[in-house]
Amino acid sequence: MSSPARRHFQRVCAEQRQAAQAPAARADATAYELMLLKLAEDKRRLHDVQSIERRAEIKRELLPEYAPWVQGALEGAHGVQDDVLMTVMVWSIDVGDLQQALKIGAYAIAHQLAMPDQYKRTTACLIAEELADYALRLKDGIDAATTDALEEAAAITEGQDMPDEVRAKLHKAIGLGIDKCGDKAEAVEHLKRALALHDKVGVKKDIERIEREIKNLAGAQTGNG
Repeated sequence: MSSPARRHFQRVCAEQRQAAQAPAARADATAYELMLLKLAEDKRRLHDVQSIERRAEIKRELLPEYAPWVQGALEGAHGVQDDVLMTVMVWSIDVGDLQQALKIGAYAIAHQLAMPDQYKRTTACLIAEELADYALRLKDGIDAATTDALEEAAAITEGQDMPDEVRAKLHKAIGLGIDKCGDKAEAVEHLKRALALHDKVGVKKDIERIEREIKNLAGAQTGNG
């Protein structure tokens, strides 16, 4: 657990790093290097754990230790490449803190920040795919809050290049979320868009089911009229 003084130091250092102009020498280079060392140590700890569920628990424990650095980086708002920040974005998705992930994601896309090499994807592609995968794994289906997050992810990644299969997966997740808690006709639109982007995305039966439900509902309303 970091002390209040340590958290304040991390936040201020992150702000100063954002204010620095690359490639000029940074007075806070040591602070960033220390954060990278901490990140490497935490990654080694995670690497030793095989359980995905347990890794998520560990990330949830670790993320508060990065909060001051993230706050400072976002408040600095100068778009300096920051692998600590980008890793926190991914971990935030993993633990279900989608709003934190989207806040970092919007900032990263606006400033054209790249993902660390290990992720092998563009920032927009990772945001779309990881949020969609997270939503599609939910055991109880995609709730309204997650659907809102998916729609926000679609908005901030609109116009960004990524494989059609990834954008299809995002539309699939949005469609299934809207089907559960929103307008079924709108849900079908997203699912059909997913199918148009990737014919093996796995939505044909969902489209048939929802269209049948829409038809049955319309028939029932006509009968009651």
